[in-house]
Amino acid sequence: MRSVRIRILATLLVLAAVGVGGWQLLPSDGSKGKTITVGTTDAVTSLDPAAAYDAGSWALYSNVFQTLMTFDSGGTTPVPDAAKSCAFVGGGLTTYRCTVRDGLTFPSGRAMTAEDVKFSFDRVKKINSDVGPASLLSTLGSVDASGMTVTFHLSSPDATFPFKVATGAGAIVDSGKYPKDAPRNGFRVDGTGPYTLSTYTKDKRAVLSPNSHYKGAVKNTGSPIELRYYADSDALQKAYRAKQVQVATRQLPPKMLSGLSASDPNQRVSEADSSETRNLYLNTRKGTPLHDVLVRRAMAWLINREQLAATVYDDTVDPLYSLIPAGIVGHTTSFFDDYPSQSAKKAKALLEEADVSLPVHFTYGYGIGHGSGKEEAAELKKQLEASGLFKVDVKGYEWTDFQKRWATGKLDAYAVGWVADYPDPDTFGSPLVGTGSTMNTGYSNKIVDQLILNSQKFADRSRVDDDFRDLQSDVAADVPLIPLWQRKEYVVSSEDVGGISYLTDGTGVFRLWALDWI
Repeated sequence: MRSVRIRILATLLVLAAVGVGGWQLLPSDGSKGKTITVGTTDAVTSLDPAAAYDAGSWALYSNVFQTLMTFDSGGTTPVPDAAKSCAFVGGGLTTYRCTVRDGLTFPSGRAMTAEDVKFSFDRVKKINSDVGPASLLSTLGSVDASGMTVTFHLSSPDATFPFKVATGAGAIVDSGKYPKDAPRNGFRVDGTGPYTLSTYTKDKRAVLSPNSHYKGAVKNTGSPIELRYYADSDALQKAYRAKQVQVATRQLPPKMLSGLSASDPNQRVSEADSSETRNLYLNTRKGTPLHDVLVRRAMAWLINREQLAATVYDDTVDPLYSLIPAGIVGHTTSFFDDYPSQSAKKAKALLEEADVSLPVHFTYGYGIGHGSGKEEAAELKKQLEASGLFKVDVKGYEWTDFQKRWATGKLDAYAVGWVADYPDPDTFGSPLVGTGSTMNTGYSNKIVDQLILNSQKFADRSRVDDDFRDLQSDVAADVPLIPLWQRKEYVVSSEDVGGISYLTDGTGVFRLWALDWI
C-alpha cells in the first residue's frame, strides 16, 4: 500500500531505546469537544477492510477499527491492541495465538469474541478482492477460534505475520453486520477503534467521534475529527490557505512543500524522511508490448530520476534506485548498479536484440488527483520518447477506475505510490514482486518467491539483509518495475493544533487521535 522514510528507522530505534512512546508526548486533553478538520487527497475506495488496500482507506481504518496488534508511535515491534497478548507457540513460526481483550464492544453493543476475529480474517481471504489485501495474508492457512482465543495456522514459517496482523488486513469487523463472502455496501462502519464514524460522504468527508467504549493501546482517544477529501493537491492547498482545514497532509503541491519553513509563526510544519516509494510498474504478460525483458531493460536505461525529482517535485522527493527504500534493512542501489546513467545507445541495442518494431508503443496510466501524477506522466513520456525508441499513450483515470484497470491487467505501465504497511522490508517484497502480487504486473520468478519465503523465517529481522539484496538484484535484472523516487513526509497545521509529527511515522498507522488543540 496502502499510498516513508530515509533515516526514519534510526530515529524510531532511538525513540524505542529511550522509552519514548507517542502517547506520552501528546498534548494535554485541552478542548476535546472542538472538531479538528484534516484535509487530504488520499481517496477512500471502500469502507470494508476486505475490499481495499490503499493509503486513503487504511488511514481511516486505523481509526475506526481495531487490530489484534498495533504499533506504538515510533515503534518497530507490534504491541497488543484488541488482544491481551499474542505470541508464536509450539517452538516455531507456523502457529500464532492471541487472546482477545475483555470488554470490547461493537456499536451494536455486542461483545467481541475470537469468532469475530476468525470471521474477519476468513472473509478477507474468501472475498479475495482484486483491490483488497488478501495477498498480504498469503501465508495464512487457517484460523481457529475458541472463546476469547484465536489461533492462526500458517502454511510456512512467517516471522512477519504479527506485523501483518497489525495492518488494515487484520481489521476486526462485527460478524453480525458484514457478509462473509462479499464486500459490505453502504456507508456504515462497525468496528471497535478509537473513533466511531458518525457521518460519511464519499469523496467529501468523514466525521469521526471519539469512541467512549474503546479499550486498547491508545490512551488518549483525542478530539473529534472531520476528514475532508480533495480532488487534487491544488484544491487541498487552496482549502488550507483559506483556513477551511486546520491540518493538511498527503499531498500538498511540491512547490508549496519546497517553500515551507519551520520558523513560520503562523503554522506548524512537520517534515520527516519516510519509506513511501513510487514505482513505474510494467505489465510483463505475454502478448503485451512490455513482455520481453529486453524491452523493459531498455526502458530502465532511459529514466532520469534526478530530472524527475527536480522538475516535477521541486526536490521534495529523492531519486530511488531500489525496490526497498533507504533506511530499511536490505536497501541497495541495484538499479543504479545495472543502469548507472541514461543511455539511448544501450537501450537501442537491447531493442534491436529483442527484434521488436520501433518505436515500441505502449499505454501508461495514472490516478487523477493523486499528487503530481499528470506532470510526472508527461515527464516520463518525454524521457522515453526523446530517444525515438518508445511511443507512450498517457491517460489519467479516476482513482477507483485506475485501481481496477491495473488490477485486471488493462494497462501496459502505471505509476503507483507505495506506503509501507509496517516497518519491515517484507512489505516491499511479496506485495510488489511476489507471484500474484498486489501490483498485478504478471511477474513471477521462483527464485524471488523463495527469497521472500526465506526472509520470513528469521525472527531476528536484521538477518534478512542478504535475502533482500539478492532479491533486488533479480528484480533489477527482470525489471517488472522501475523505482522512481522516495518521498519525504510533510504535514502542516495552523499554529493552534499540535501532535502533527505523530500523525504518520512509517508504522502504517494514521494517528488522528494524536492531534489536539493547544
